[in-house]
Amino acid sequence: MTLETLKPKVIEIVNHPDLTVRLKMQGVCDLLQSNIDYYDWVGFYMAHDTEPTLHLWSQAGKPTDHDVIPFGKGICGQVAVSNKNFVVDDVHAQDNYIACSIHVKSEVVIPLFKNGKNIGQIDIDSNTAKAFSQEDEQFLEWINEQVAMIL
Repeated sequence: MTLETLKPKVIEIVNHPDLTVRLKMQGVCDLLQSNIDYYDWVGFYMAHDTEPTLHLWSQAGKPTDHDVIPFGKGICGQVAVSNKNFVVDDVHAQDNYIACSIHVKSEVVIPLFKNGKNIGQIDIDSNTAKAFSQEDEQFLEWINEQVAMIL
């Protein structure tokens, strides 16, 4: 499946009338992780209301111990501070990387904005080096725009 062919399925999930916000976000994670072969782990981390921490709301792939990440720590924590996309071709070349699995080779984190404020992010790990292209970035930005509408 191409990234474009997943868009109608994402819209169907986020507009589903019988699902809670968290279940919709879980549905998006499951859809991406099961249909894009190099998306080995997909998760949404959301910023805490009063503390500078990110909290895992939903994920697909192997479970992680990283349920809470302080701002500034790891790739996710850096995106929480920078408000910019972060594509990592080789996680082992990053000094400030939090290892979730010894198999992960690359990562992309895209901030999720609501009313101009960075309120969270989508995080994708891949067991393939240099897995993510500009097309992935644009697709994930679009995903976050859809998710922001339900938050």
